[in-house]
Amino acid sequence: MKKAKTPAVTALNLGKQAKLTPELQGYFDKCVEKLGFVPNVLQAYAFDNTKLKAFVDLVDDLMLGDSGLSKLEREMIAVAVSSVNHCHYCLTAHGAAVRQRAKNPEMGELMAQNYRAANISKQQKAMLDFAVKLTESPASIEESDRQALRATGWTDRDIWDIAAVAGFYNMSNRIASATDMKPNREYHYLARAEPQPNA
Repeated sequence: MKKAKTPAVTALNLGKQAKLTPELQGYFDKCVEKLGFVPNVLQAYAFDNTKLKAFVDLVDDLMLGDSGLSKLEREMIAVAVSSVNHCHYCLTAHGAAVRQRAKNPEMGELMAQNYRAANISKQQKAMLDFAVKLTESPASIEESDRQALRATGWTDRDIWDIAAVAGFYNMSNRIASATDMKPNREYHYLARAEPQPNA
């Protein structure tokens, strides 16, 4: 029986995966240990160690580094931006991350479909409103938009982080769409179980 061909990660033929540096190979190994798989976005960048390392360093700093935004809030921005851009890869991957971090599958769906219908704080809604406006009409951002964030408790340093995460996912969405990047199938099934009472 012929073995089924593994689907391509993107629609581009960028050649074979580069020989990963020990640091990047260790990063891939850590992904397998923690997630059970290497995210396809990393596989997509793996034709070039320099590009892969730049991507890994930036995404880890933005999503896991010190910030006034929680890790969940940063994932919420990723999903809200990706929803505007209709990015299948990022909606799938970061929708799963929202479900996991919120421990709430319904929250992940609402973030992807319409965050305004989600049960989130006024501060979080202001954050997402800003990220969406920055995505849809960046030239229309003005002081009143920044002031609306300050009024709900975000600091100027937080505003930088909101903009940085939103900006990064706008870039990432466009690369994913341009290359027809395929999300790992595993993302579709992560954190889908109904929460148990008193759990």
